[in-house]
Amino acid sequence: MKKKVFVFFPDGVGLRNFAFTNFKEIGEKMDFEIHYWNNTIFSLKDNLGFKEVVIGDHTVHKLLPIYSRARKRAELNISRDKFKDNVYPTYKFPFNYKGLKNIFKSLYTKWLIGLYSSEKGVVKLRHKINSLERSTSKYKYCKSQLEKHKPDLVFCTTQRATQSISALLAAKDLGIPTVAFVYSWDNVPKAMQVVETDYYFVWSDLMKQQVLQYYPFVKNEQVIVTGTPQFEPHYDVSLQQTREAFFKEHNLDINKRYICYSGDDETTSPLDQYYLEDLANAVRSLNTKGENLGIIYRKCPVDFTSRYDAVVEANKDIIAVLDPIWKQVGSQWNHVLPTPEDFKMLYNVCEHSEFVTNVCSSTVFDFVAHNKPCIYYNYEQPQLKKGIRDIGQNYKYVHFRSMPSQEAAIFCRDKNDLESLVKQILDGELSNVEECKKWYKIVVGETPTKASENIWNAIHTILK
Repeated sequence: MKKKVFVFFPDGVGLRNFAFTNFKEIGEKMDFEIHYWNNTIFSLKDNLGFKEVVIGDHTVHKLLPIYSRARKRAELNISRDKFKDNVYPTYKFPFNYKGLKNIFKSLYTKWLIGLYSSEKGVVKLRHKINSLERSTSKYKYCKSQLEKHKPDLVFCTTQRATQSISALLAAKDLGIPTVAFVYSWDNVPKAMQVVETDYYFVWSDLMKQQVLQYYPFVKNEQVIVTGTPQFEPHYDVSLQQTREAFFKEHNLDINKRYICYSGDDETTSPLDQYYLEDLANAVRSLNTKGENLGIIYRKCPVDFTSRYDAVVEANKDIIAVLDPIWKQVGSQWNHVLPTPEDFKMLYNVCEHSEFVTNVCSSTVFDFVAHNKPCIYYNYEQPQLKKGIRDIGQNYKYVHFRSMPSQEAAIFCRDKNDLESLVKQILDGELSNVEECKKWYKIVVGETPTKASENIWNAIHTILK
């Protein structure tokens, strides 16, 4: 008899990995009955023809945002003290004291942090959050759905969404095994493990070690290394277009060599547009010296600002804008959802660019899958002033300590060096590819093409 698995989307971030890849197809070939338990506003039935069970109640307890923020800050305080490392406070967002309501929330949160900033305290805080969420109408709603459909396992596509807490509690209370996929390479040290499940699927041995390090209540056998489907499309050669076809489709100049500038979100890189401008100036200078270069600017899909517009307009002879093919289906950042067509675009941007430049993005791994180098910008802009975040702190984060050496990326530490670095890469005199492949293996795991298969095998083992 087929085992029924609920693939749970608490928000849209998991769609890219688990709806638009071959994940479902692989699971069905392994004889699983797959239903998508859908908490998003993207209809998997209407858009993809998938079996789905829609969660119609999105209620969370009114105190959940306060308790969740307190939990995160308490965990970061514990990490700071336990590992004697001041990187952890840099993961915190500042409190808001504008208006009486925000003052109350901030003071209440700070009181909770003071009360619970210990390992035992965090466990109590998590129990309190669970108690709050069990009291909601959503908990009862989800429990009713699970009782009706009787899945054998619930696989949650991200560990960091508060919308998933009540649904997973309902499953656990009914004795249904639960699994959470740790969504991103930087999530574990940042205290973004919102849910508690029976098992956790992680990208790599590194991520497993981190889960056990930061969450003492999780046991070794609960953490299973599977890899991530995120990079599987880069190995799907059916997505590849010829250079001629790709350039024609996107009105690129076939005679130019293009460098990809991968944009960042405003929080990570608030002055990102000026790095694009620096690259444009370097390219313009090199073109006067005999090169024929252009820039493909691919923005961050959740960046809705107009901050790049002036730079793009001033350099429209050099910069070609290829926006990610994502759809806005709501007003919030996680309501901007990827489309299957974007896999093809990203594959070919990587394949037909000479290399990528950005501020600390994981696109370094997308491009190294195509044997392409990466420049990371790591210098201050003159526009930096008090209240604007310096990008330099990004490279101090824990996930960057996974680099096997500084040569795993090409760091531009001085604007005046950029033109020379670009020239050296183009001439084949400078590359980070071989060292970056070692980093890729550390972060992404040993089998980047087998992640979906590994996940289904792990689910099979759990159910067996």
